[in-house]
Amino acid sequence: MSNTPPLPGERIFAQFLDIERQARSAETPEALAYCIVNDSQPLFGFRHAALVINGTVRAVTGVTQPAPHAPFVAFIERASAQLQRHSQYAQCAVVQAASLDQQSRNDWLALSAPEVLWAPLKDRKGRVFGGIWYAREQPWQKAETLLVEQLAHAFSHAWLALEPQPVWRRPRWRWKLALPCILLVGCLFIPVHQSVLAPAEVIPLNGRVVAAPLDGVIQAFAVQPNQSVHKGDLLVRFDDTTLKAQADVAERALNVAEAEYRASAQRAFQDTDSKARLDFLAAQVEQKRAERDYANALLSRTEIHAERDGIAVFADAERWVGKPVRTGERLLDLADPASVSLRIELDVGDAIRLQPDAPITLFLDSDPLTPHGALLERVAYESEQTPAGNLAYRLDARFTGEPPRIGLRGTAKVSGQYVPLAVYLFRRPLAVLRQSVGL
Repeated sequence: MSNTPPLPGERIFAQFLDIERQARSAETPEALAYCIVNDSQPLFGFRHAALVINGTVRAVTGVTQPAPHAPFVAFIERASAQLQRHSQYAQCAVVQAASLDQQSRNDWLALSAPEVLWAPLKDRKGRVFGGIWYAREQPWQKAETLLVEQLAHAFSHAWLALEPQPVWRRPRWRWKLALPCILLVGCLFIPVHQSVLAPAEVIPLNGRVVAAPLDGVIQAFAVQPNQSVHKGDLLVRFDDTTLKAQADVAERALNVAEAEYRASAQRAFQDTDSKARLDFLAAQVEQKRAERDYANALLSRTEIHAERDGIAVFADAERWVGKPVRTGERLLDLADPASVSLRIELDVGDAIRLQPDAPITLFLDSDPLTPHGALLERVAYESEQTPAGNLAYRLDARFTGEPPRIGLRGTAKVSGQYVPLAVYLFRRPLAVLRQSVGL
């Protein structure tokens, strides 16, 4: 007795039951997602399918792990969000292009097949938590739509079993819980000093900047960092080899011009042409003399001497030796160790309202247990970029007690006006929330 081949309807029904069995037997959400977008392809003949859960694409036909920023994934997430806002797509239906915006329609033509069937996934209360995007070239028939709808019910049931959706329940308030909450809310209105933390550095007050007087190469530093110097002490010496040669050449050129001028002056009594060139030679002598004086002036600047008593404030002498510098480039500072101030770099995100003479407490990195008091003197109007690459406002403050050593760094606590405790605690989260949602 020969076996009779199954009819097309029987074969389709068998495939339908097999897909439903595989979906219900999936052990992980990933296995179920793979089954949803791949196993039903022989049954419906779609080009690709995409599974969307809570607005995020979880699986795509033929892709092991969909890239979250891929153009096709972004298009599916944007289109599914628009479909879920239309009530007619709460049931399984063919997607109409008019229900999508212009950008989504353009992406549809470029990234997906022309005939799309949207199958929503619903929980037990009928709320849509996702959907399946089926795309192919042939139009969808009514019988296929019914099969897809039945499969969507099975997929929803299987997905909720593996990955239950969060359900918000209304809490049952009791007085034992309500009273502490009321007290906590009341504490949020307690007025406290608003304060922010910012990096700070002890800098000299009214220090004298020592800059390079010429373009050249530094030969040696005569002082060490934080060394005490007196007025007239040698600070920096430049390499003068080139300048000495230029001064010698200029001196010789001046001698030649003067000799030529004297010779022409002697011939001027008898030679009319020599008398006519005297003015030109005299101007040439003045030019050479000016060049000689300029070369000697540059040569005299090769040594920089201290103009006042103080300490030499700079980082390291070795990194300057042999380095070419430009005129006006900052080399070091001469500062009075008893006259210092505090420089604070306040981040633009922490720019609170500050009053003149606002209290400041400095905690040094080298001695974090000893606070140093200071009062605010000046707040910069515009922010500047710090060496770390952040935008910050510069604050200057004066110490109220014995100041620390120049160059020490630490963290400054800047106190502002009185604000409720809630503002003190949630100022930054509220700012981020407002930037995100615009409220």
